[in-house]
Amino acid sequence: MLGEYERHLVSERDLAPHSVKAYLGDIAGLLDHAGRLGLTDVTELDLRSLRSWLAKQQTLGLSRTTLARRATAARVFTGWLARSGRTPTDVGSSLGSPRPHRTLPDVLRVDEASELIAAATDLADDGSPVGVRDVAMLELLYATGVRVGELCGLDVDDLDRDRNVVRVFGKGRKERTVPFGHPAAAALDRWLAVGRPQLARPGSGPALFLGARGGRIDQRAVRTLVHRRLADVPGAPDLGPHGLRHTAATHLLEGGADLRSVQELLGHASLATTQRYTHVTTDRLRRAYQQAHPRA
Repeated sequence: MLGEYERHLVSERDLAPHSVKAYLGDIAGLLDHAGRLGLTDVTELDLRSLRSWLAKQQTLGLSRTTLARRATAARVFTGWLARSGRTPTDVGSSLGSPRPHRTLPDVLRVDEASELIAAATDLADDGSPVGVRDVAMLELLYATGVRVGELCGLDVDDLDRDRNVVRVFGKGRKERTVPFGHPAAAALDRWLAVGRPQLARPGSGPALFLGARGGRIDQRAVRTLVHRRLADVPGAPDLGPHGLRHTAATHLLEGGADLRSVQELLGHASLATTQRYTHVTTDRLRRAYQQAHPRA
């Protein structure tokens, strides 16, 4: 049954491999818990057993965010059971989710983002293909706010230099088009003209960014790069690639972009996800007001 459910997640829901793995792991845990409760068939699952499973997760000290994700996994699974005729009703349809804590993400100031790019550019002055690549990746991460997995999955043909946009395949293989500015365009041009040809091998394929051995760059290498280059920026928080995504969103809103546009650029399914960045900009506005207004 889990094999059929996996095929459903892959072929019908078109989930990314890591999402499929997470969903299957959650459901395997749910079924194991149900077995410990004495249930022997999925038709015996009920709301009480689902809540018991989530309560057990909570006693293990899991975060509210993880619990919310597992509640979603349970609802997706019970919905599939009902639609495929394996259970008479969808017992998880009324299963609630714990509301995750909303924490404000750390972001770079505009000057810190500039210093990050400058630090990488200084290191690339020797003309090494890896240095040229690193500048192009940092410029594109900050210019577009793409996820690290999206960056690593880009192919050369996804770039449209005539319009300065890049085609991105996000969660669920949803396609979106994201613009980038002239600094990123210049860095990409240099990478494609000077850096990539030096690293390319017969088996490199269409990958936009290559590792030192000529294969498609992996996410770990990008994360390591961001952490190392941020260490060269005095006072900057230690962020990963997702921190640059937060930074890009925050700077767009501070610059006057509307929420809907930022939502589309980032590929958020829900506007509520994008709205978290308004808290960051409001918090900064409040601090500036308190520092500057004589009657604050």
